[in-house]
Amino acid sequence: MWFYILKRFLFSVPTFFGITLITFILMQALPGDPVQGMAGERASPETIARIRAELGQERPLPIQYVGYLKLLLHGEMGRSYYTNRKVSDDLLQKFPNTLKLGVAAMLFASLFGISMGVFAAIKRGTVWDRLVALISVGGISIPIFWLGLALMLVFSLYLRWLPPSGMGNGSLIYLILPAATLGTFSLSYIVRVTRASMLETLSQPYIAAARSRGLSEFAVVFRHALKNSLIPVVTLIGLDLGSYLNGAVLTETVFGWDGLGRYALDGIIKRDYPIIMGVVLFGAVIFVVMNLIVDISYHFLDPRVNIRK
Repeated sequence: MWFYILKRFLFSVPTFFGITLITFILMQALPGDPVQGMAGERASPETIARIRAELGQERPLPIQYVGYLKLLLHGEMGRSYYTNRKVSDDLLQKFPNTLKLGVAAMLFASLFGISMGVFAAIKRGTVWDRLVALISVGGISIPIFWLGLALMLVFSLYLRWLPPSGMGNGSLIYLILPAATLGTFSLSYIVRVTRASMLETLSQPYIAAARSRGLSEFAVVFRHALKNSLIPVVTLIGLDLGSYLNGAVLTETVFGWDGLGRYALDGIIKRDYPIIMGVVLFGAVIFVVMNLIVDISYHFLDPRVNIRK
């Protein structure tokens, strides 16, 4: 297994290189000048030239890119143009907040999504099945920012059960609304995938054989059918969690959550190139790790899947 993990990471090196190159080119293609934005509209040409020299913007683009790669090889991601803080330090400071929000949202989506999907598969064709389908379609269709504001209006303004925004020094009660808002979209897809996978599994001959042996319906559904239906669900959960760990811009902005999403948005607005490239590269590493975890989990869900090669 360790050889498989090492091989996957080695194969990811060209991916990381390509991401840095594409991101660097796209940043340079954006209209506007970050140095002009920092100096202000009334700054003199001498001031602009001095700031450009301090940031290394006067060098040719290939030299700037090679310099950035050298920083990466030394474990650095550069410094913010505006705060002069190390981007790596800011990422390590923001990531735990995003991790907390992403894990909470995915736990909410997984628990309710799988439960509702299994329930809909068991009640196929009934009014309960149609109700679950209606809920899943609604969860996919409702914009995240609108859902967040609606939940804030109901549970914070009218009922006064939950705080509307902020992080509350780590209090879990501040996590409920943003996690529910962020996880609703994934919940809807998990419901649909779980239902479809369960229906396919329940139609297999070994399920009929299990029932013919006198096993209870609970044992047939949860001991035999559910485990064999989880591979597509785990894939979806892993990809969505990887996306959440890159920062949920809308959710973090609506609820004032100090995570990677707001950090990236601030860097994009200010055209702070080191921040943007650092967040993108950090997100690529997260996606590679999450995909690797998902691949390894296949082996435990289905022992026939061999990951030792």
